[in-house]
Amino acid sequence: MTADAEIIAAVDERRLVDTVIEAVSVPSPTGSEGAMGELMARILRELGMDVVIQEVEEGRPNVVGTLTGNGGGPTLMFNGHMDTSYSGSEPWLAGIPGFQPQGFEEDGYVYGLGVANMKGALCAFVEAIRALRDAGVRLRGDLLLAAVAGEIEKTPWGEEFSGASYRGYSTGARHLVTHGGVADMCILGEPTDHKIVLAHFGAMWARISTSGSFIHTAWTPGREDENSILRMDDVLGAVREWIPSWRAAMAYGETESIVNVGAVRGGFPWRASRTPHRTDLFLDLRVPPDTRMADARNAFMDFVRELRGRFPDYGIEGEVYLTAPGAVIDEKHPLVGALDASHQVVAGSPPEREIVHWFSDASSLTRYGVETVNYGTASGLPSAVKGENVEIKGLAEVTKVYALAAKRICGEDS
Repeated sequence: MTADAEIIAAVDERRLVDTVIEAVSVPSPTGSEGAMGELMARILRELGMDVVIQEVEEGRPNVVGTLTGNGGGPTLMFNGHMDTSYSGSEPWLAGIPGFQPQGFEEDGYVYGLGVANMKGALCAFVEAIRALRDAGVRLRGDLLLAAVAGEIEKTPWGEEFSGASYRGYSTGARHLVTHGGVADMCILGEPTDHKIVLAHFGAMWARISTSGSFIHTAWTPGREDENSILRMDDVLGAVREWIPSWRAAMAYGETESIVNVGAVRGGFPWRASRTPHRTDLFLDLRVPPDTRMADARNAFMDFVRELRGRFPDYGIEGEVYLTAPGAVIDEKHPLVGALDASHQVVAGSPPEREIVHWFSDASSLTRYGVETVNYGTASGLPSAVKGENVEIKGLAEVTKVYALAAKRICGEDS
């Protein structure tokens, strides 16, 4: 059996960093993952893996590489998404180098769009497989690496926000598991600060609307209460009063839920001389993994009915337009144990546990029986000056944990 130290020694930090910089320098915003898919397919083929390209939709692949084991062990999947939260062309990101699709190394960090979320993890998976190969490890179970499209928290809404660039929220992972991309268990490399995420909340996006009269400015005096924006001001006050009750009712154990007021739309900036006929308020309601989405929807719609009773003349409407369930894994699962043991070897102490409010593709994977743990390198807010980044030392440590965990899960032929 190959000693852990041999596998750790086979992790090449320089090779890892070069791969990360190459991956970050390939633009891949949600809806445009094709070039990144080509890069991943090339790298996985160079590793000697059997590669399958799943066409999620035109120009949007999932790339699945399989390192076939000798038999007799479980199948482990490494999984990460290729799409980035932004394109880099957004005006508010101008001049911030770490929010551009051009990777670079500086003072022990790699910067660039998507390096933390989560191209760094994809490259760490690659380097973990290289290290296993270079250390001469022969696995019993199969080892998969799935690079998927469309994970970022986005969804189409209405005619204005439509098309592939808005199809995120596990679009690729759902395609993956319905087209043969399954395994016994999965390590998902979302940035977790080296903690094991045992559960994450799901998300439900909802709209509340008010309606009003369409009136010229000259005739508004005395009719201000018919303005849908001013009506929404009253409704927003009621929403703010209601938010604490949602947070408490949708708690997961001792972890309260979260509600975000995400957007308000109403009126005509190009014609402010008219009152708007409709104003929309959009909410992000986080839902615990042990609550059915139908129950969460019913709770929200009950609140909408309360608003209608409170403001009967406001023409209030309600809509749920996204449901993305959470995910959970038992702390006693063998995958958690394998990560515990591997992290202990690399870091010298056991990893912490965490329950998080962000979403991941574990939502889709677990519903197809692929028990999934989120475990990765540093997370948190990017640098305000330099943008998205990941510490090289931490990424190398995570890579070593991935390699050791794969040996423990898949088993090794002597």
